Amino acid sequence: MKPKPAPGVVPGPEVVDLDELGRLLTPEGVPVPVDRVADHLARRLRIPPWATDIHVYVHGWRTPRATAVRSATRLLAEAVELWTDRPEGYPALAGGYRPWSVVVRWPSSSRPTLGGYRLIRDRAHAMSADGAGHAPYVIGHLLGYLDTGRTDPHAPQVLANRNGQYLHLMGHSFGGRFLCEAMQRAAERPPVLSWSTPYDSRRPFTIDSALIFQMAAPRDAFLRHFETLFPSGANPGAPLRGPLVLTHSRWDRATGFWHLRAEGAPGIGHSGTGPAPVPQFSTRLLPTGTSYPQQVLDHRVVNVNADWLYRGGRRTRLSPAGAHSDFIRPESAHLILTLAERSR
Repeated sequence: MKPKPAPGVVPGPEVVDLDELGRLLTPEGVPVPVDRVADHLARRLRIPPWATDIHVYVHGWRTPRATAVRSATRLLAEAVELWTDRPEGYPALAGGYRPWSVVVRWPSSSRPTLGGYRLIRDRAHAMSADGAGHAPYVIGHLLGYLDTGRTDPHAPQVLANRNGQYLHLMGHSFGGRFLCEAMQRAAERPPVLSWSTPYDSRRPFTIDSALIFQMAAPRDAFLRHFETLFPSGANPGAPLRGPLVLTHSRWDRATGFWHLRAEGAPGIGHSGTGPAPVPQFSTRLLPTGTSYPQQVLDHRVVNVNADWLYRGGRRTRLSPAGAHSDFIRPESAHLILTLAERSR
């Protein structure tokens, strides 16, 4: 287990590696049998008692392992710096903010072409597909492992274990699409959400917040593909209790131009969410010195317009993906930190 970090220091994340079928891999690159996934995660992932918040990050298209680790570390380091410099801006975090993170790494490399885009789109789906994709089981076991520490099944509907640790999911691009599909299907399979105790329908595993940067998915994806993510009268045990927050920018060429050519319409990362099974709200990404009003984020789906910031530099604007990966910024960390605060 990693020792408690010095104030203001964010330790590097733990990494969970998956292959093209969503199978969990050992450090040597060997697929872990399905019946050993739980034991493998329990041995490799130990939630440190000093952590206040657990962040699970799934990267997107064309992201090497080192870049995925660096992105998660930098975002959380920015969040810690914001909280350290201006704690009065996040009053519910008076007890501290010490994040610990897990990066889910999957094979996302391809050529920056239409064919490459379609290849990774199909792979992200196949990793969670019925019959072959193992990702739902891995994500389900991961969330189940993080959930085992919660002692009171009748506690408020947030995933807080005995140490008061909260769970937040973060995704980028196809990583967000893959994450939504995986956690939705994992929730449909209760046995994967615990180690040895029977599933208790009164205590579904719960996600405090989910933030997806520049999601590579059709604008109506939550109506067509992910409708059971959200609680309803017919679906009280849905996994997502907090808001689902999605950023978008018209400068994102990957979910604009490439998504338009591959799927016939711009994606969420370019134009925001379209029809959804729950009410949604639209707002804009705020500077670090400006607090988000409660009524802005307290919705099932929140579209965050980042046109003014996620624009990319000159080099980025000339790249095939445009500003698709231009989210590693203090303002993004401000949003992450605010969601953590509002989960209290």
